[in-house]
Amino acid sequence: MKKYTESQIKSFYKARREKLFDYMKKNKITAAVFEDCEERRDSSVRYFTGHPSDALWICDCNGENALIPWDENLAEKRAVDVKIIPYNKYERKNVECVREVLKSFKIAEPRLKVELSPLTPYPQFLKYVDALAGWDVLCRENSVHDFVKELRAIKDEYEIECTKEAARVGDLIIDKIEQKLREGSIKTETEVALLIENQLRLNGCEKTGFETLAAGPSRSFAIHAFPNYTGAAWPGDGLSILDFGVVFEGYTSDTTLTVVKNATKEQKKLVELVKTAAEKALPYYKADEKIKMAAIVADDVFKKAKKMMPHTLGHGIGLYIHEFPRVSAKQSDDLVFKPGMIVTLEPGLYENEVGGVRLENDILITETGNEVISHSKIIEL
Repeated sequence: MKKYTESQIKSFYKARREKLFDYMKKNKITAAVFEDCEERRDSSVRYFTGHPSDALWICDCNGENALIPWDENLAEKRAVDVKIIPYNKYERKNVECVREVLKSFKIAEPRLKVELSPLTPYPQFLKYVDALAGWDVLCRENSVHDFVKELRAIKDEYEIECTKEAARVGDLIIDKIEQKLREGSIKTETEVALLIENQLRLNGCEKTGFETLAAGPSRSFAIHAFPNYTGAAWPGDGLSILDFGVVFEGYTSDTTLTVVKNATKEQKKLVELVKTAAEKALPYYKADEKIKMAAIVADDVFKKAKKMMPHTLGHGIGLYIHEFPRVSAKQSDDLVFKPGMIVTLEPGLYENEVGGVRLENDILITETGNEVISHSKIIEL
């Protein structure tokens, strides 16, 4: 991965925060609260501050802001160019913390508006209303938090590099898995899942982006197998699916490969349909193209074969595994791909008696088209 200086990294975080502050000023939002806690996870805290988890980040439209972490030592090491206030100072109570930090900001607005996440439970919202005398406490749709979701959909240079590194490590793992499959040294779902855990950490990644989904022929009929993996045979005769992602500096890849072994005619048909859908949809992953078009093209491949894909064609990835936008035929005409988006392309078909097949890769939308940054595959044994 490209190396960045401390100054360069600070500039990326500063630019993100300034976009937020500009939005708040234009929309007359005095302050906003972002909570990343056990009850309400919001990786936007990491997006704006660099701190990995368990913290509040409070900001006002003039750019004053503060990070209140559960682990102050970790914040001192990882947070990027933000004021850090110990959580213990407020007895680890979010409402009290927000009230006191807002008091400390130098705000001279005639009408004070503070926005909470739309995910805030109603009883918690009422506690904020009681505590924040003199403030209009907002908890709504089309909020500053929704703006941030859209902001995060367009990755900056540093985010793209981090995601590419995650995809690169994912590719290394896929190559190792294929090597071991051909050697016959992977026998079960658990073995392949644990191999991923081991290899991602050896290659500098933080964790998996989600719990790995390894489904042998007896379980590949499910979109997301339950349990995620077992001691069942993987691979075996038929269709086996492996869906995994690895996280580098917070940013996750998301890939799915299918292993085909001694397949029946019907199983081979599913594989070819999925390959065709991926090939035909990929050219529609480009700047200014309606997002729905890629999904319509993939769905049409399946319809002609009297098949139906039971999930969307893809989704954004980033600090969360599922981010804005969804690649779906149901999207509105005004939602288009934009340069900087990283979205999955993952056609799949699943049948109870036949099994399932999915092929998933991560696609970066560029000014001139797209770049496939991961290299998952159909592995035939």
